[in-house]
Amino acid sequence: MFNTHTLISAAAALALCAGSAFAGVSPQEAAKLGNSLTPFADDKPLFTITKANLEQYKANLTPGQIALFDTYPDSYQMPVYPSRRSGSAPQWVYDNTLKNASSAKLLDGGNGFADAYGGIPFPIPSSGVEALWNHMARYRGSYVIRRASEVAVQRNGAFSLVTSQQEALFKFYNPKGSYADLNNILFYYLSFTKSPARLAGGAVLVHETLDQVKEPRQAWGYSAGQRRVRRAPNLAYDTPIAAADGLRTADDTDMFNGAPDRYDWQLLGKKEIYIPYNNYKVTSPEVKYDDLLQVGHLNPALTRHELHRVWVVEGTLKPGARHLYSKRTLYLDEDSWQAAVVDQYDGRGELWRVSVAYLKNYYDLPTTWSALDVFHDLQARRYHVQNLDNEEPNTIDFSQPAPADSYFKPAELRRRGTR
Repeated sequence: MFNTHTLISAAAALALCAGSAFAGVSPQEAAKLGNSLTPFADDKPLFTITKANLEQYKANLTPGQIALFDTYPDSYQMPVYPSRRSGSAPQWVYDNTLKNASSAKLLDGGNGFADAYGGIPFPIPSSGVEALWNHMARYRGSYVIRRASEVAVQRNGAFSLVTSQQEALFKFYNPKGSYADLNNILFYYLSFTKSPARLAGGAVLVHETLDQVKEPRQAWGYSAGQRRVRRAPNLAYDTPIAAADGLRTADDTDMFNGAPDRYDWQLLGKKEIYIPYNNYKVTSPEVKYDDLLQVGHLNPALTRHELHRVWVVEGTLKPGARHLYSKRTLYLDEDSWQAAVVDQYDGRGELWRVSVAYLKNYYDLPTTWSALDVFHDLQARRYHVQNLDNEEPNTIDFSQPAPADSYFKPAELRRRGTR
């Protein structure tokens, strides 16, 4: 059983590891990690899991991962590398996590939380919904700008890029803020479509609320053709996302987001799973999309999997509640609380979709976050990929000063959403 002394020791050890990683290295050199310098570049796979040898590794795979081998027996593989616990965060995030451990509490039956800020809210979770909030409120910087593409890959491998610039202000991680300053806002999100031409100029603005039952997520859309800003009241739960060609629901985004109220969440404990980790090749500028995006799945040779401990959280649809998924099981990386794999079941209880986050460490923050998010539809044999930036001139930037809250207002959509 964990106690306060154990948690302090763990936080101190993690802080020492994070601090020593850059000893004697300038910030400019450290920033090259994951870009011109790739950590663990000399690592070789320990083994590769295939359909032929699947039986001996099933104990450390999720049902969804096993289903991918069954669906694509001739091509799907998982190269397994040495496990590197590279996940880390700034010291102030660890400090706040330690404070949250004794102060955070759930609100409204788990639909929100209070008295936690700037760190993991429930580092020693006692329920499934607490673990789920750790994923939704994990550290991803304070302000980020990202230019990336997303694609829906068809059964024959055909795809068309939709490219956008995204900006997110994580109010929960403003180093100068506090829980009292949140006003129920977890983060702001802006997205401007750059291409294709028929969609260019469109934009979306989201105010992500902490308790979405008390105050639903606020969202607006801008149509460049009509030059009108409209409320988007249904951007939640199982609303299909147009750019994903129906392969991703609103709450699939980021592996899971939004209000947890339609499910009963159980914490099933910890398990060792082969999950994507330290995936630098999949976003390398040396890799072209045509090489990465194959029929059915990503090119396995470009992926990296490691054996890591994960928290297993299972959500079962409440009686009378409506959603496309009757059950969803999340596998949360123990170090970062990022959901690495999510298995989703249809109304018949059959495994339907598998979401996979190809994680890597962003050393300039530092944080562990998705390099790519991939959403597989096992029945349609199609998949959707978010955050492709291999062929983009500018990708992800954590260094810009955070704008004021007023920047994330509906008027910004009309001002900036031009073709």
